[in-house]
Amino acid sequence: MHSPPIALFVGLAAWDTIALVPSYPAADSRVIAEDIIEAGGGPAATAAVACARLGVRSAFAGAVGDDRRGERILESLAAEGVDVEGAIICPGIPSTAAVIIADRAHGTRALCPMRPLPLDLEARHEAAIAAASMVHVDQAGYGPVAAVLARDNVRVPLSVDAGNPISGLDPALTTIFAPTLIQLRSMFGAGEARGLLARAGAPGWAVATDGGDGAYALDGQEMWHAPAHVVEPCVSTLGAGDVFHGALVAAWIRGFDVVRATSYAVIAAGLSCGGVDGRSAIPDHDTVMAVLADYRAARVHPMEV
Repeated sequence: MHSPPIALFVGLAAWDTIALVPSYPAADSRVIAEDIIEAGGGPAATAAVACARLGVRSAFAGAVGDDRRGERILESLAAEGVDVEGAIICPGIPSTAAVIIADRAHGTRALCPMRPLPLDLEARHEAAIAAASMVHVDQAGYGPVAAVLARDNVRVPLSVDAGNPISGLDPALTTIFAPTLIQLRSMFGAGEARGLLARAGAPGWAVATDGGDGAYALDGQEMWHAPAHVVEPCVSTLGAGDVFHGALVAAWIRGFDVVRATSYAVIAAGLSCGGVDGRSAIPDHDTVMAVLADYRAARVHPMEV
């Protein structure tokens, strides 16, 4: 790799085909698409793009096939300034792809992804992990990175996108533990966000995303709610959660506190919903800061969540 990245993103990258439709098609029906586009996707890869777009030097480590899709995936990352020398090219294996239906009427989407490629980290990745200022992982990146940290007895700032089930996830290893509220409840049972985040035992930032309702941040014993930043029109929510995580990492590196960082990430994710794909509408740092100047998070009473 080049000089050690400030933020290393490890996990999934994909090539998406996205159809924007006025409403979801019913079974055996035909709906005329308003647009059909192809774009890069994947949780860790899109988070890396968001972090880079927000002005923080970023790198990506993940697996792609030796096909045209793989070339496009890496080209799309490199075009955003993301270092892709950590990419693993898997010969004879097709790159991960997804077909996505984006419903303009409701601002929602349905995903049909392929099974992800296996991710086997190499010695060069171990050196990059040890040197990074922050390592961010999704559900595919957590296991390989956790294995490196355990084997080498290395502690690095670790951000985990826990929006999907992750086998063996240990929040105690994290610097940023960021599940969805739904996933948090599947891990620890029913309850309000404050108690569930406290039960996770994450020693650093604990943040729970709640879709169109924004996100919750635990700051010591206080819970804060960062309401969603809604753009009009909201074309698609595709990739908004991934953008949130990339922005959260960027805010951590910039030295924000957890409440301001969560607000920053909510704004970046909301603005990204102005595009059909998950990346084209990701804002830059100055744009987010201009919105943040008039944005207010609020303390949450325990019974409100």
